[in-house]
Amino acid sequence: MSFFFKVASRGRPSPQELVRSIKDSLLALDTRTGAKALEDAEKNVSTLRQTLSGDGEVEPNQEQVLQIALEICKEDVLSLLVQNMPSLSWEGRKDLAHCWSVLLRQKVDEAYCCVQYIENHVDLLDFLVVCYKNLEIALNCGNMLRECIKYPTLAKYILESSSFELFFQYVELSNFDIASDALNTFKDLLTKHEAAVSEFLWSHYEQFFELYTRLLTSTNYVTRRQSVKFLSEFLLEAPNAQIMKRYILEVSYLNIMIVLLKVFVANPNKPRDIIQVLVDNHRELLKLLENLPAGKGEDEQLDEERDLIVKEIEKLVHSSV
Repeated sequence: MSFFFKVASRGRPSPQELVRSIKDSLLALDTRTGAKALEDAEKNVSTLRQTLSGDGEVEPNQEQVLQIALEICKEDVLSLLVQNMPSLSWEGRKDLAHCWSVLLRQKVDEAYCCVQYIENHVDLLDFLVVCYKNLEIALNCGNMLRECIKYPTLAKYILESSSFELFFQYVELSNFDIASDALNTFKDLLTKHEAAVSEFLWSHYEQFFELYTRLLTSTNYVTRRQSVKFLSEFLLEAPNAQIMKRYILEVSYLNIMIVLLKVFVANPNKPRDIIQVLVDNHRELLKLLENLPAGKGEDEQLDEERDLIVKEIEKLVHSSV
């Protein structure tokens, strides 16, 4: 039996008919094997996309779109769509990710019905985060997660969940595309909702910065560079002022920054762009370094690192004159 709703014979299906057809075809993936079951499911997802966004000739009916969103939540199809995403082809996953973004935007009486559904089924968010480990669906999951992060309650859940720590691994994955996508999601989590992020950073300060320090000291140059840049961005946001003041009072973090600066300055094969940045900003850098307090005891190495950096910057300035 085919679970694909044949639009051609009866015109467009009603929201209830379409959602039922989608549900039946997705459930069939668990009980049937072969290309036919997958074909039915993907045709239904494609029909869902056309109904939600139009097909280039017919514009979507907004009332019908809203009814589909309500029906999808009522029938638990939103969960089925996520759970069966790994079974779909590249095109099917692309259609699903598109439908996801449209569905999340649907509102009833100022409430986002699909967002509310996810709030009551937060395991879907954990599933999407973990899917970054799956090479085939990682980028689709990244797109879907970033759609979720637009909504404060969903972003807050991810930040406070145990799944959040996985991003510190994902941004260092060997696959550049996936690592970059994970970094984009990570950035959205820490910038989209300033008040919630500030509260999270304050209440999870030690845990968060212990993990972040691993990125700052990574053996991967790109990871170190991106981590330093992003750290300065979110610490300088107004709601994070108290977090920044707390951070810059800790000598251990200062030592890390000095070592990172040394890596750039002491590199005998510095790219021209790096040299130009150091030369252009030499006055500010030297002033900052000279104003650092003298180290004592274990912190005496900080003085040695500082002196080396100062000498290297001065050499660069003199050679550029």
